[in-house]
Amino acid sequence: MTMSSSPAPPDDTDALHPRERTLPVDTAIPLPRRTRVGIVGAGPAGLLLARLLNGNGIDCVVLESRDRAYAEHRQRAGILEQSTVDALRASGAGERLDREGIAHDGVELRFDGRSHRVDFPSLTGGSRVWVYAQTEVVKDLIALQLADGAPLLFEAEALSVEGVDTARPVIHYRHDGRVRTLECDYVVGCDGFHGVTRRSVPQGVLTSYERTYPYAWLGILADAPPVYDELIYAHSSRGFALASMRSPEVSRLYLQVPGGEDPAAWPDERIWDELDVRLASAGSRKLERGPITARSVLPMRSQVTEPMSHGRVFLAGDAAHIVPPTGAKGLNLAAADVVVLARAFEHLEREGSSELLDAYSDTCLRRVWRAEHFSYFMTTTLHAHPDGSPFDNRLQLSQLHRIADSRHAAAEFAENYTGAFSG
Repeated sequence: MTMSSSPAPPDDTDALHPRERTLPVDTAIPLPRRTRVGIVGAGPAGLLLARLLNGNGIDCVVLESRDRAYAEHRQRAGILEQSTVDALRASGAGERLDREGIAHDGVELRFDGRSHRVDFPSLTGGSRVWVYAQTEVVKDLIALQLADGAPLLFEAEALSVEGVDTARPVIHYRHDGRVRTLECDYVVGCDGFHGVTRRSVPQGVLTSYERTYPYAWLGILADAPPVYDELIYAHSSRGFALASMRSPEVSRLYLQVPGGEDPAAWPDERIWDELDVRLASAGSRKLERGPITARSVLPMRSQVTEPMSHGRVFLAGDAAHIVPPTGAKGLNLAAADVVVLARAFEHLEREGSSELLDAYSDTCLRRVWRAEHFSYFMTTTLHAHPDGSPFDNRLQLSQLHRIADSRHAAAEFAENYTGAFSG
């Protein structure tokens, strides 16, 4: 693990070209100039926060650099914890989720020629997870935000955030070819690791803890009905495999591949053959094959930024932390961040106290590090390390056998996977 200070934020001439500073604000388009909370990024974190703030009567504006079609079709996570589902329902975005989401009460681990199902409700007191793609979550939240008329600007590229240590931070952004400003009481960065919000924090304030992995996932979407009722996590000497789904008609499947692998090196038949081999166990069924409609390679990285706030700027989701996808934590951690933040803003409005806002980073980081550790455990236990020895492989199998043979170990696994742990 490495520890380093975050890079220096770009100076004003890097973040906002001097020529662009002289452009007048276009008054022909009625865009907001002032808001209570400025949110950068219309992914699930930014959109959910906006809905929760709107529900409490707190003014906010969401700026998204991409167009609506791009935002609604970014392929990401598909597993929702109970707390995330509860937050979406509270925001008004639960109707289609309840109708189309697929509830799962467990997952299956396959290893050493053996299959073992982990039953979540019996081990956690009732917790479960839902299969509902991030693309669908985003579509639901966008539709609600636009229907209510709350400010959500697409193709509004945030260029810089100034005055983070003042009572009136300002977001400079480009929209319709013109540079504009949005004055805020608070700014929330939901714009990812490379977003401008992180760069607005003064040099030396943030510390980044990181780990990279020497492998990646080749992920595919296929028009093929899933043959398994629940997710299958498979350990194999040939590498990890995961069988998931997006709907009763669409399968979502993953293979461990070397980092930086070219998806073009994997024609359809090779993918299906390798999935069948890695997912095989006694009595298992072969996958139903169908047209592969999308494929991509996902890098594997763990990263945490501390603290998650500075002055009037707060970081949420990927702007503050990244997890490898093995533990299904990315979207759920982002949702947990903004639920904490929404409650803190509500407390500020109702009580006039910034106590919860001041505690935001510490509150979130307890859960973040627990999720990071579980994701690391899942990743290093299930994947074949390129430099791994037979001894390392036997240690992995020992971990998996313990989950299968010990109720206590299975309960810890289930609590972490479903988010039922306290933190």
